[in-house]
Order: sequence, then structure tokens, then C-alpha cells
Amino acid sequence: MSEAPEINSGLEGVVVAETSLSMIDGQNGILRYRGYDIDDLAQTTSFEEIMHLLWFGKLPNRSELERLEQQLRSHREISPTVKKVIASLPTTGAPIDSMRAAVTAMAMEDPDERSLEPGDIQERAIRMAAAFPTMLAAYLRLREGKDIVDPDKSLGEAGNFLYMLTGEKPTELQANAFNCYLILVAEHSMNASTFSGRVTFSTITDLYSAVSAALGCLKGDAHGGANARAMEMLLDIGTKDNVEPYVEESLKIKRRLMGIGHRVYRARDPRAKHLMGFSESVAEQKGNRTWHDVAVRLEDMTNEHPFFTERKLYPNVEFYSAPLLYSLGIPIDAMPAAFAVSRVVGWTANLMEQLEGMRLIRPQARYTGPETAEFKPIDERE
Repeated sequence: MSEAPEINSGLEGVVVAETSLSMIDGQNGILRYRGYDIDDLAQTTSFEEIMHLLWFGKLPNRSELERLEQQLRSHREISPTVKKVIASLPTTGAPIDSMRAAVTAMAMEDPDERSLEPGDIQERAIRMAAAFPTMLAAYLRLREGKDIVDPDKSLGEAGNFLYMLTGEKPTELQANAFNCYLILVAEHSMNASTFSGRVTFSTITDLYSAVSAALGCLKGDAHGGANARAMEMLLDIGTKDNVEPYVEESLKIKRRLMGIGHRVYRARDPRAKHLMGFSESVAEQKGNRTWHDVAVRLEDMTNEHPFFTERKLYPNVEFYSAPLLYSLGIPIDAMPAAFAVSRVVGWTANLMEQLEGMRLIRPQARYTGPETAEFKPIDERE
């Protein structure tokens, strides 16, 4: 009998595809989108420019950007059917689940949902990315008994979402902060939700189904749900003075500090510093630094503690996104859904890329059950 292949249950280090979308150097804390360093993109470009970069392979010139912005704004409105679906949902569920329901409704309205023509896939990607903020804001307002706020075509993607959420136009700082957040989490190589979407798409299904699968994956606490858990942790800590006893207790009872450590990075997540800066600025503008200051003290303590330094556990993208999103008025349970507002761009860019060499993703499992079993009719079984 040949030697059984080695099992890698988390697929760590296993290469499953080639991509030109993003590159991660986990040892040195580097992230690039199509060769551009994230530090050069984070606070100098718009989210719409990053959409163009990921979908079309290049940073847009002025006319290309205006064309994409017009397409996005023309697709922000959701149909009456999708609105009815969102309005019919329970108000007690996770907001990201409302987006899965809305995506399914979008699919059922699309007479050509199964088309895999590159142009059709591209058009659907734009439609979904434009609709995601509207879907989420609508659900969040309806569950609070408020009217839906229609999109404002004078605002960019980031500012428009905050406007639809609150009914008030955001400050320039708030719009810039959320714009930076959307840029930073748009794409991250073969992460769990992207892989989930690719696996689903490899069955030759429709784009909506692949995005729905990715949404379900992003919901998990080990992935997109980590920002909500990180904010709950900060609220649990309460004040800067409670950070040290909280950390010591966590080590004693083996409680994980959410937002500290990353599956890929063995250095500080390169996205964290940008979110840290905006977290502080928005907190200052709002007049409440509490949660930002708790996060900073927590990072300082982990930087000083050998348990974390020896294991190279540093803040990841969720750590400072939590207090930032909270200061921007995004409810804790909606933070994973806010992540999806951005990551849908990365998902669909990956699925466009996958079209070039579509192949069913079908790994194997090592069987560990009995080699044979004697069958008995039901009346003879004990």
C-alpha cells in the first residue's frame, strides 16, 4: 500500500491558484494590490479607484474613473422586490445575513444570472458593489423603525453609505476614514471567504451564488466577524486602567485577545497604522476617545509582554477597525457586513480572474472509518 499523503487541515502553505490581484509578505508586513503598496493607496486614492484597479487591472485616469463612478451611482438603487425582501426579514438576525437574502433576490430577478460571459460578470460585479451599501443601510434603518434613506449621487461610495445609514451627510474626515477602511479591506489574496467564493464558482454556478457563499464565510468570528468581537472586547475592558488585569486574566484562562495576531502576518499588519490614525481623528471629532485609547493601551501592553512578542502576535486589520467603525456609528453586529461592502470588490475580481481557467476545485479527504462492514437487514440489527 502506498504511503498516505500528508494532511494539511488548514491548507496553510498550500498554493491553489495564481493571482495578479494582491500580494502579501507576512514576514515583513507588506500588502500590495497589483504591485502598488497599500501605504501608497490607503490615504491618497478613492475606493472607486481601487475598484477600477482590481476589476480592470489598472489605476484609472480621470475619464475612466468618472465612467466607473457613473456606473456605480446608476446601480445604487435597489429594486422594489429587493426592498420588500429586506423589509420582510427578522430584525433580530445578523445584518450580514440580510445581505445574503438580498443577493439571492437580486439573482432571482436577473434573467441572465447564469451567463458567464466576461462582460456580463463584470456588469454584475459593478451592480452588486453598488447595491451592497444600499442593502445594508436599508436593513439597519428598517430594523430600528426608520425610513430608508435614498442614495445621494453627489457623494462618493464611502460618504454615501454613511449618509444612508444616519440620514446626515458625514464630515469630510468621516467620509475619508471610511473610504480608507474600504480600500484597506477590499482584497487580501486567498483568504477564507475568497476561497469559499472560488470553490463555489468552480462548480460553474452563477456569480450571486459565489458571493453568497463568501458572505457566509465572512460572517465567521475567525474571519470578518472578528471586528465585532474586537469591539465587544474593548467594551468589556471598559477603561485604560482595566487593560492590564484583562490581559493577565486572558492569559490565565486562555481567552483570545480579538484583533491580535494573524494567520499570515508575523509582523504588524500594514493596514493597522492607517486605521489607528483615523480611529484617533474620528474619536477626537466625536469627542469620545475612550475606545481608541483602550485599544492603544492594549496594543502597548501586548508589545511589552513576552507571550505576544515571542509568538509575533501584533494588531491585525480588525483591531483598530473596530473602534473606528464604532465611532462612525456602525452597530457592532453590522461590522462584518460593513467589511463585505468592501470585500465584494475583491471577491468579484477573483471570480473574474478565475474565469480564465475554470476548473472544479475538488480536494480529497483521508478516510479513517472501518475498511469493511457487514450489512444486516434492519430486523437483525442489535
